[in-house]
Amino acid sequence: MSDDRRHQVQDGRTTIGIELGSTRIKACLIDEDLVPIASGDHEWENAFVDGRWTYSLDDVETGLRAAYAALVSDVEERFGVRPTTFRALGVSAMMHGYLAFDASGELLVPFRTWRNTSTGPAAAALSEALSFTIPLRWSVAHLYQAVLDEEPHVAEVAGITTLAGYVHRRLTGRNVLGVGDASGAFPIDPATRDYDAAMLRTADGLIGRDVRALLPEVLVAGQDAGRLTPEGAAWLDPTGTLEPGVPLCPPEGDAGTGMVATNAVAPRTGNVSVGTSIFSMVVLEHAMTTPHEEIDVVTTPAGDAVAMVHCNNGASEIAAWARVFGRFAEAAGSPLDTDHVYATLLAEAEGADPDAGGLLSYNYLAGEPVTHVADGRPLLVRGAGSAFTLGNLVRAEVQGAFATLAIGMDVLAGEDVRVDRMTAHGGLFRTPGAPQRLLAAALRVPVALEETAGEGGAWGIAVLAAYLEHASDADLTEYLQKRVFAGDTVHVADPDERDVDGFRAYLGRFRSGLPLQAAAVAATTRDDDATTDELETTAGTEPSLQAEEVTR
Repeated sequence: MSDDRRHQVQDGRTTIGIELGSTRIKACLIDEDLVPIASGDHEWENAFVDGRWTYSLDDVETGLRAAYAALVSDVEERFGVRPTTFRALGVSAMMHGYLAFDASGELLVPFRTWRNTSTGPAAAALSEALSFTIPLRWSVAHLYQAVLDEEPHVAEVAGITTLAGYVHRRLTGRNVLGVGDASGAFPIDPATRDYDAAMLRTADGLIGRDVRALLPEVLVAGQDAGRLTPEGAAWLDPTGTLEPGVPLCPPEGDAGTGMVATNAVAPRTGNVSVGTSIFSMVVLEHAMTTPHEEIDVVTTPAGDAVAMVHCNNGASEIAAWARVFGRFAEAAGSPLDTDHVYATLLAEAEGADPDAGGLLSYNYLAGEPVTHVADGRPLLVRGAGSAFTLGNLVRAEVQGAFATLAIGMDVLAGEDVRVDRMTAHGGLFRTPGAPQRLLAAALRVPVALEETAGEGGAWGIAVLAAYLEHASDADLTEYLQKRVFAGDTVHVADPDERDVDGFRAYLGRFRSGLPLQAAAVAATTRDDDATTDELETTAGTEPSLQAEEVTR
């Protein structure tokens, strides 16, 4: 097998996927059977500049090159050859946000990421005018907020795009987005798989610009999205080894690659991704009856409507506790690696009280739009009569991480949105048992773990790149079911009635305690820089919890 793979690398028969996550840029190489055979990554952090979360484009370039170079080094170590070309390439990145360019292609303001929540007035006005929920982090919300704020750069804007769209354009020269990523820029009409024409006309009137002219072209999975140019090859690989001409699939967002990585692109399927943020995706059988501010409607990479519950806060607080207990083990003279720390803590949660013994945890390192919390603080709260044990502490932290997601999923249940099962992915699920079981209880649906789900978004976009050669023979659902996931082992956890009842009791306390967030913010707010530095330090040091973590 090793010799065969060496020849595949040498002959350019492998496929590469690159995903820019919130704490890590990862490159994944897959063979002709779509199995990962090498990887490379680069850790990076967002910065808080002039009141906004951002990544510099210099860091994008440096990080991409570093991740690609690490992958090439891994290939050389494993197979003794250096790749010069690939069968196909795909780029994915964290969705939403705002990259605005002038007519010469110069960035007008620093990249505004999904994490920024300064677009409230614009999002509210757009949502009302379009009768469609426009989240704070969507590109059109950032654009309109800049108009409302009379920012000088608006007059010079010739185009806006997402992070994946920017990288793809640097590689190919084409200004395009995959439909899933485009659905985080402006609403998509599922009938046309393109921006909704009627909504565009309304948005034009509000914003005072031809919005369609500012947006990239929309492509669906399997469509030709261009080829690697000589300039793009040199940008990614300054050694000059990488040859131009590699075909690229449409650039996608991390939500779309998560759907692919979990085989969740057909109606009544869904997935949950747990990382710095946590979100669920459910492919819809029918349109919802009314807009809900807790629910985003985006699409699969094929253009089918998806209900998305996106929570700004994910597993960062669990990671913080794991670091504390890891340091305790080290100080006690019995150091444990990270995986063993998680395994030990989560094993305690297995036997804990179903409602966490009266403990209550909030994982709010940032504001949380789903629960209308403008600015957040992590909290652990207990009464004098609470059962304060290690197991209940860990269970409270895990249930706290899932609580906001469950609130959003309850809204979907009220819309009679059906899902047969959810597939989970992310580093938290590397530890079997409690995370999967507690998520099933929180969402009240069976939760599956695919053997390949841990490969994450870099593998998902590589699979989409490989689909370029199969799109004429099968739709994306059929391709995934028959070509990618056929024969995969699936581990399913059904909701346990005792766990469900315990979580519902916990969630009732969680809802009732939400006013504590405002009090905690008022009591702990100092100057913006100090508060932000604390958040950045905590959120930027948990690569083990990212959805793209594990590579075979």
